[in-house]
Amino acid sequence: MEPLSENQIRSSFVNSTKGEAARLRLPLDFAELPWDDLDFLGWVDPGAPLRAHLVLPGARGPLGISLRVPSVNRTSVVKSSLCQICLTGHASSGVALLVAPLAGAQGRQGNTVGTYICADLACPLYVRGKRQPRLRAGRYEESLTLDERLARMSGNLDAFAARVTAG
Repeated sequence: MEPLSENQIRSSFVNSTKGEAARLRLPLDFAELPWDDLDFLGWVDPGAPLRAHLVLPGARGPLGISLRVPSVNRTSVVKSSLCQICLTGHASSGVALLVAPLAGAQGRQGNTVGTYICADLACPLYVRGKRQPRLRAGRYEESLTLDERLARMSGNLDAFAARVTAG
């Protein structure tokens, strides 16, 4: 992913008001982000921990999506969950159901879509093996190449973004 400026990020959101986008806080480590290892930028808002944000690269520029984080996160040492974006297995507390208001009039009426995603929104780092999930049984082995796993992750994320913007 190409590095983005603060203005590019704030102007990319399709399911937030301009005021909400102006008030969101960027990741605390924004200046040190590993842009070469990111296929999208995802973070939990440090000033509002029940809000998260995704910024995806797109043909028409970056696409930002605001998400709601659940106030209670499940924890279990025995159960595991699977991220629907990168298909990384985690202990159940490592995956959260994040909900996005739809873009446009439907979103203003309260309509939403959700997906189970890595709670820290670090899918690209998990796919690349730069971050390891806390999973009791260890990481699942796949026969796909890194490029195939990255393409699958991008496709899953694009499908979620399409559901948000279809509103």
